Amino acid sequence: MIALPDDLRVRLVTALILIIAISQLQTLPVAAAVLAAVLVLATIAGIERKAWLRMLHVETFMLLLFLTLPFTVPGDAVLTIGPFDASVEGFVRAAVIACKVSASVLTIVVLLGSVEAMRLGAALHALRVPEPIVRLFVLTVRYMSVIGGEARRLQEAMRARAFRPGSNRHTWRSYGNLVGMLLVRALDRAQRVEEAMACRGFSGRFPWQEPPPLARSDRGLMALAVTLAVLITVADRL
Repeated sequence: MIALPDDLRVRLVTALILIIAISQLQTLPVAAAVLAAVLVLATIAGIERKAWLRMLHVETFMLLLFLTLPFTVPGDAVLTIGPFDASVEGFVRAAVIACKVSASVLTIVVLLGSVEAMRLGAALHALRVPEPIVRLFVLTVRYMSVIGGEARRLQEAMRARAFRPGSNRHTWRSYGNLVGMLLVRALDRAQRVEEAMACRGFSGRFPWQEPPPLARSDRGLMALAVTLAVLITVADRL
């Protein structure tokens, strides 16, 4: 197990530095090496099984790149389906993008995956992120499960009325009504939450505590992140 720093400001800045460096990679060997390193780090960190299952959703989306990008990038044809040619350059570019996205998501999961929304909001506020953005982030994360519950109840009500989805006008109209009703209920819930917060004396700002000064080890970790970002960028450009 890896002991992560308790100061979430350090984790946020470290994740930001590494993701910026990963997003600029252009060669497949370096991108694959970075992904392998992050996979090893995630395994040592012992992230939860649920996090690995969530990664399957990301990888499923990445499969679409390999099904579409090779046919849109010009280059040496390696596969021909009817009038369409899939290029080697297209497969390489899809692989680079898949490695970068997977490495970035795993970096976030390792550093921030187990952090509560309020703690993350406090860290963002300590990093001088504007208060409206922090408040929007915290409340969105807090009430996503509530809106999800509303959506499930509406879907159960539709099934109780013998609704069966299909490829017809009735299905699309029903889903349109579902989305509209969900927005109406979300707006109504937001108004009730705002009234409840006002009754408790909310003035537009959360009562954040002043963060402690950064420890020397925290500064060292951020310096290490900068060093790693520079090294992988230089290796990618060689």
